[in-house]
This record gives sequence, structure tokens and C-alpha cells, in this order.
Amino acid sequence: MTPVYILSGFLGSGKTTLLQRLIRHWMEQGLRPAVIMNEIGEVNLDGLLVSSEVPMAEMLGGCICCTIRGDLSVQMAELIEGEKPDLIVIEATGAGNPMEIFDAVTEVSLYLKLDIKPMVTVVDAAHMADLHASQQGKTYRLMVEQIRCGSVLVLNKIDLLEPDRQREMSEFLRRTNPYARIIPAVKCDVDLSLLWKAADGQNNIDPTTQRGHDHNHDLNEDHRHDHNHDHNDDHNHDHNHAHTHASHEHVTVYTHYFDGPVDSEDFERFIAELPREVYRGKGVLRFTDTASRFLFQYAYREADYLKVTPQGNVPDVAVFIGEHFDRNVIAQQLKELERKQAEPE
Repeated sequence: MTPVYILSGFLGSGKTTLLQRLIRHWMEQGLRPAVIMNEIGEVNLDGLLVSSEVPMAEMLGGCICCTIRGDLSVQMAELIEGEKPDLIVIEATGAGNPMEIFDAVTEVSLYLKLDIKPMVTVVDAAHMADLHASQQGKTYRLMVEQIRCGSVLVLNKIDLLEPDRQREMSEFLRRTNPYARIIPAVKCDVDLSLLWKAADGQNNIDPTTQRGHDHNHDLNEDHRHDHNHDHNDDHNHDHNHAHTHASHEHVTVYTHYFDGPVDSEDFERFIAELPREVYRGKGVLRFTDTASRFLFQYAYREADYLKVTPQGNVPDVAVFIGEHFDRNVIAQQLKELERKQAEPE
């Protein structure tokens, strides 16, 4: 099982700065990270800032949520098989739709055993404050969607705002996504060991009470790098077959690996009764009443089944994406389907 971390955030928010910090953090722990860098342009300049010791795949000329989506599985498979990393971190293009990025990554988990971690979104506090005044335009709408889909929100560059505006932006993030942990930062200088920890009810921090030294950093290099883009408009090997995440997540991804075939009618009934908070589902599985394997797709309360013969070693798996649905209920229902088939007649 390979952990996969996703960094989201609009162009110039500071994602690459956070990525650099994370790489150093993981390498100091003795882990071997790999990076997938997605750029909408044809040149990956941010990749030059990543250490040459770190295996990296570049996905250029589009977004993994749409135009180059099909390349993601190839890149991830090559990284996992060729480099044997302890984890993979994906830095998505700042122009990417976060829900579609989640969807693209979960699609890969149909073929590779992945442990998809909650999304971290980096928010440029100053840029967001400017756009928030008018609350109009595609950039504003995309940034709001990125905020809504993050399980952790790093409110970056707070030193560029006065205390009242800092509080205003922190409250805006809290209203937009009450399920996320909000971490104020300068140059993405955050406690990395706590980024993916479960929320304990005390995680939304007032930025004006942050440590004083955060406001005294030399900001020139980081901000020069980030704003150039604006102008261009816990390592975990969990071998159980059910993978759930902390209950504070706003966008929920649940992946279930089956131990064997299940009854087709029972599974269709389970799909028909999924809660409305589950927006999408997909998977490859076997049924007890046929020798074939099936790809299922679920979206907007409708399900389709297609007979398939997957290439390579594709596990029996189902992936569900939605907003704050109860993963434990889904997990228990699927385990019950498996138990039912395992019991002797």
C-alpha cells in the first residue's frame, strides 16, 4: 500500500514551498518520497526546486483532472515499480479542479494499491482577500472550490495582511469549509507532523496569535517566486483491505479492497441505497453468479456495469468519493457482503 498525498491551491499560493518542506521532513525520518509535479504549461520550473535525490515524474501541458488524466496511472505505476518509494506526493496545477483531481487519483487506485490521504490546500491570504472583496470571476470561484475540498487549509502569507484582515480571511475559510483544519502560516512554515493528524476541536487557530517570529522571516525569495505565477493567471503501510480516514475531512475518499466475490443482487442493492453524500463510485469486482469481472461506475444516483478483462494484476476494489459521509457504515456494509459469501451454506 503506497500512501498518496495531494497538495492543492491556486497558482502562486506556495504549494512548492510546502512541498520542499515536506520532502525534507520525510527524508529526515528516513523515508523515500517520490513526487508527481503537474503543470498546465509545457515547462516544469517548480520541479527545479526539488532535490535531485527525489524521484519525480512530470505531467506537463495540462491538468491531471482532464486533458492528461490518462497519463496519471502510467506515471504512478512507473514510480512505484521503478523507484519503490515509501510515499508519493502530488503537486496539482493551481488551475485544477480539486474534486476532479481526487477523482483522477482514485481512478488509479483501481489498478494500484494506494492509501489516498486527505487533501491539503494552500491558500494565498493576500490574493484571497483581494478577490473576496468583489466575490466574482473564475479565479475566485476556483479558489473557493479548492478551499471547500481541502481537509487541511494552510492560510499562507498572512504577514501581508493587517490583523483584522487576517481574522476576516480565517473566518471566511471557516464558513466556507467548517470541516477543515485551518493553519495560518508565513512561507508555509507549519508543524508538518500535525498536517494530517485528526482534528481535535482546537485546530482552527487565530492567525493574530501566532508566534511572533513568523512575521520576521525574510520574505523576498518566497514571495517573488510565488507572485510570478500569479501573473500568469505519517508514513503508513496499512495492509487491511478497508481504508478510511479521519472524521473531520470535508471531501471523503473511501477505498475498499475485496477478499473475494460478492452476490451481484446484494451489491446492486447496496449501490442503490448509498447515501446522497456519496457523489461518485467506481471499481472492479467479481460476482458469485458469473465468472467475469465487472467495472462499475456510479454517479448522480445512477450505476453502470461493464464486463471487463483487466490487463495486469488488478485487485477487486471499490472507491467512493463524496462529502462527509460515514465511511464506517460503507465499510461495514461491504464487509457484511463478503461475510455473507464466506459463510457455509
